[in-house]
Amino acid sequence: MFDTGVLAPAEHNRSWSVPMHLAGEYGRNRASLDRVQIAAVNDLEAIAVWLAEFADTPATFRSYRKEAERLVLWSAHQRQCAVSDLTREDLRAYQAFLAQPTPAATWCGGRAARTSADWRPFRGPLQPNSQAQALTILNAMFSYLVAASYLSGNPLALARGDAHRLKKSRSSKTQVERFLEADLWRHVLAYIEAMPTRTTTQAARRARTRYIFSMLYLLGARVSEFANSTMGAFEVRRGHWWWHVRGKGGVSARIPANTDTMTALARYREFNGLSATPAFGEQTPLVLNLKGDRGISADMVYRVVKKTCRNAALRLAQTNSAQAAKLDQATTHWLRHTAITHQADRAIELRFLNKSARHAKLETTGLYLHADDADWSKAMERHRLSDAEDSSFD
Repeated sequence: MFDTGVLAPAEHNRSWSVPMHLAGEYGRNRASLDRVQIAAVNDLEAIAVWLAEFADTPATFRSYRKEAERLVLWSAHQRQCAVSDLTREDLRAYQAFLAQPTPAATWCGGRAARTSADWRPFRGPLQPNSQAQALTILNAMFSYLVAASYLSGNPLALARGDAHRLKKSRSSKTQVERFLEADLWRHVLAYIEAMPTRTTTQAARRARTRYIFSMLYLLGARVSEFANSTMGAFEVRRGHWWWHVRGKGGVSARIPANTDTMTALARYREFNGLSATPAFGEQTPLVLNLKGDRGISADMVYRVVKKTCRNAALRLAQTNSAQAAKLDQATTHWLRHTAITHQADRAIELRFLNKSARHAKLETTGLYLHADDADWSKAMERHRLSDAEDSSFD
């Protein structure tokens, strides 16, 4: 059996090992060995080389690794072939598999650490947009391996716009449902406020939970951006606080940190024995463990949010089962959608909304435009934790 190393955690769950004869050393789609541009003997090593290109962007690396290892495992365990054996017909079958991974008991499971025996490649069937993303990533992988003269051809290059059609097939309902309406958001805040604080650990847990929800909402941040940031990423410029963030694709940006944001930051810092405002260039992780002595991962932030929403949903189920069911599905990315939606509801101008969400690249000339920074920062003051005039938790 071949240990997939950087891919599926075979060392912890031998059922996901890839047999040596399916590692791809002699795949039918392999290019001539005298032309190969990478030091890879088989598919798993070649894919690892491709993934290494994204080592400096952790979120991208994890996303690409997930799709690569899914294909590797499907090829070996469902198709009984190597990735370098796959044809266009195989990839068409894989697309159908993404929509309905079967048998579900084998391929699907709850969220689990990659080192856990409970780890599974899928959590369930992929929606059309997720299928499209998977095909786009795999197409990029195959193209890279062809360019490296490791593969003779890209079987996905023959596809007739599958990813594009899948993206277009997303319903507007699917896109707009993944946020919390104002009343549901207020329920979550109230639940957090009511969390027990009798012991030191309980107090630390509530302080951190309150802080995580506040910052993800007020900054509209992606979970990886938040977890990988530092306190020193906040900087005051011309009387306004800004958060400097390295976002999707490694693109750097800055967004306003309004009064509520800085209040939440100060409260959390003081709880952990730090000064109210961070020092310039301070390297303290932006979110800490319960002891306050080191940072936590994006996965841990996700679990805090998921558990909190689930517990808040259980309480809500007593009076509103429909809303509770929705809240039970909420994740960290729902908080980002919630933030952007609520900003729009509060009539924050589209140009500022777009900058804060960072959905599109800024034009080069934007590097020289500073006149509307103050207006942008002032406009963001309308984005508060609650509708109440006093939005503090205390």
